[in-house]
Amino acid sequence: MVKARFDAKVSELESVIDFVNDALIGAGCEKKLMPTMDIAVEEIFVNIALYAYEELPDVDRYAEISVDIDKAGEVRIVFEDEGVEYNPLIKEDPDITLNAHDREIGGLGIYMVKKSMDNVEYERVDGKNILKIVKKCNPIEK
Repeated sequence: MVKARFDAKVSELESVIDFVNDALIGAGCEKKLMPTMDIAVEEIFVNIALYAYEELPDVDRYAEISVDIDKAGEVRIVFEDEGVEYNPLIKEDPDITLNAHDREIGGLGIYMVKKSMDNVEYERVDGKNILKIVKKCNPIEK
């Protein structure tokens, strides 16, 4: 497992994606998985950067991200922050049959994450939001 802490700022997104991709490549995951993981990582990290600390201006604004890949090739990426408690999984999925102009704003990003990952879980522990995403990566034999 590898873990890193990033300032919760949108300007850190490229560093976050590089960190995750380096971990996946280092574990031998197929490169064709990267765009799917990049979209999920971007959605989650940007939401932390923009909204988690919105009501908490005088705290350390960070996101801690860990990447773990088991021997079967299952990737677990965990995002932790000390922002306002928020479980994105309880938000009702958007009605994607509606025209974009007729849909309510919000929720499409986490919907894409839920649909593209094999599993997504949220919990609040010791004042931290913890969001876990899981995806099978089909590691390349070394």
